[in-house]
Amino acid sequence: MKIWQAANGEIRRLLEGHVYDVNCCRFFPSGLVVLSGGMDAQLKIWSAEDASCVVTFKGHKGGILDTAIVDRGRNVLSCSRDGTARLWDCGKSACLGVIADCGSPVNGIAVGTADDSLNLGTPENPPSEREIGTEGKILLLAREDKKLQGVGLQSRQPVFLFVGSDAFNCCTFLSSTYILAGTQDGNIYQLDVRNTNAPIQVIHRSGAPVLSLLPYQDGFIASQGDGTCFILQQDLDYVLDLTEADCDPMYKVASWEKEIYTCCRDGIVRRYQLSDL
Repeated sequence: MKIWQAANGEIRRLLEGHVYDVNCCRFFPSGLVVLSGGMDAQLKIWSAEDASCVVTFKGHKGGILDTAIVDRGRNVLSCSRDGTARLWDCGKSACLGVIADCGSPVNGIAVGTADDSLNLGTPENPPSEREIGTEGKILLLAREDKKLQGVGLQSRQPVFLFVGSDAFNCCTFLSSTYILAGTQDGNIYQLDVRNTNAPIQVIHRSGAPVLSLLPYQDGFIASQGDGTCFILQQDLDYVLDLTEADCDPMYKVASWEKEIYTCCRDGIVRRYQLSDL
């Protein structure tokens, strides 16, 4: 992995230690620590200041496909091709438990605070004292078997199960009530977690896989496998296209203040300033 100076494209740090492909990475809220997951089934924590790997978590039986951070980062989450989502204790370098075992690869996860009216279930066993910030949280699981699942993070109990049109690749929270999930056949589902029997709406711009979803201002940013990246604004009725279809998949989107960054299969990270669009 590389840490870049965004203003000028200078490489500041090189993080080396995963054996195979690195599938996902994110900064902790402090901005000084990085969490990564790879096809070597390892989850790693790095110092962004000196590029050292300070913690390696082992326990997954397949490649790690996505991660999430609980609150300020005492606990982190990962999901894997082995069909599980796990909760980890950073301080003790230990697995606190398997949150879900889906029997199908889990391609993406997201954690958020649940609406007060939602019943998250009760834990079968008292939570570990090492669990920090899991109460009142719901974990979304974007599954390969066409299912989007919600699980109480502390209770480990299922909250909902929604069946889509194809494999789910990614998911995110718009609020404590509304969520988004994208599928392999190009659908973006907007759901109300209080009633997932039917989606609020299904957005379909092309048949290319939806690879990344990111809440942004009053809407969200999405990227797809045909190279398109677009912003849907308030009430999801205004579209701003950042890129057109150019065949190279747009794997990931990130934002910082008024800048948006895209990661494409062509090996280039691009920066967009919204004031210029």
